Amino acid sequence: MRKHHEVEKVQVEKGILRLIVDGNNIQCELKDVSPLLAAAKEEELKEFEVSPSGYGIHWPKIDEDISIDGLLGIAHKPGENRKSA
Repeated sequence: MRKHHEVEKVQVEKGILRLIVDGNNIQCELKDVSPLLAAAKEEELKEFEVSPSGYGIHWPKIDEDISIDGLLGIAHKPGENRKSA
């Protein structure tokens, strides 16, 4: 499996998402990341899963996902990473 990002030390406190992505400290307000995350209760935000590939984070109690690329503002072009036959 291709590793997209190395995601570590994810924390959500007082409306702020903090994490380390590929060795860089990232901090974002939840309202800027996802309205659903911003509206969630603190206890709902404590349970999350980082995908093994480092592609994203999932909060099962509120069924919300964010991609790490989206969080970092990385855009992909259609057909990128595809092999031709």
